Formats: sequence, structure tokens, C-alpha cells
Amino acid sequence: MSKVSKRLAVAFTGPSNSGKTTLILKVARKLIHEHKLKVAIIKHDPKDKAHFDVEGKDSYKFSDTGAEVIVTSPTRTTFFSQQHSELDDMIRLFDDFDVLLVEGLKNLPLPRISVFRKSLDSDYFSYMDALATDSSIDLDAHDLPKNIDVLDLNNAQEVIEWILTNAKKV
Repeated sequence: MSKVSKRLAVAFTGPSNSGKTTLILKVARKLIHEHKLKVAIIKHDPKDKAHFDVEGKDSYKFSDTGAEVIVTSPTRTTFFSQQHSELDDMIRLFDDFDVLLVEGLKNLPLPRISVFRKSLDSDYFSYMDALATDSSIDLDAHDLPKNIDVLDLNNAQEVIEWILTNAKKV
């Protein structure tokens, strides 16, 4: 595949346990390993449940001060921030990527793929550009807006093609 223009962004949304993370993982792996693209991922943690450091370790102690902390090693760099960041701030942290995949943050002005299995919530219609679903939902039973593309939740390549065509350049 030819190289895409750099810095495309798309968001994924949907209820808990709908398959968002699974789909993002499939798409990211395929973009990286088959399409040879650099991928960045932002995960929204609306309930502040995620923990990234171990109490007692130096990095935890530094972060616990309230300071902005970067921990670097030969194989990774980790950034701990004690404040909310806007999308543009997070994009600047990544700097070099081809495709940015965002999970959650439904208020961001990005093209959005909503992921649903088993049931469909029409409250999402107003901010979805595509619907990724499987045969567990009878689409004929719903009055989908005409401008929404329907994607196969189990076909990562189809989702990637939609992303490469519809993602926002950031």
C-alpha cells in the first residue's frame, strides 16, 4: 500500500463492552504491521480508573508531587501529567504518527466510528459518521440517518479503508 498523508485522526465511541478496544487493537496492528504506518492511540478514561504506576517506585513518588513527569528507558518513554490535556496538546506529545486512533472523547471534532453489538443506542446517531457492528443487530429495525456508513465490526480492513478515506488531517 502506498504511504498515506501523515497525521490522520479518527475517533471510536460506543457503550462499555461494545468491542471498541478490540476493534482499535485489530485496526492498529494491521495499520502497523501490514500497512507499515506509525499509529498513536489516545484512550479516554472518563471514570479515572486507570493506574499506570506502582506506589513506592520513584516514578510514582515524582508523579505524586503533582509535577509533570517523563520516565525514559532504553525501550520506552512514559509521560505522567497531573492536568487535563486538550487534543492538540496530546497530538503535540506524539509528534510523529500517520494515524491517530482515539477511544472515547465523543465531543472531539473528529470523524467518529460508533461501535455497537447486541443493541443500538440512537443517542449516538448525532455524532457518528460510521457504525461498526455485526449481525447481532438488525439494522432494518432501526431508522439510521442516511449519512452514516455501516461497517463490519469483524472486518478490520474495511474499517481501515474507511479511516484512510474519512479521517481528519490534524
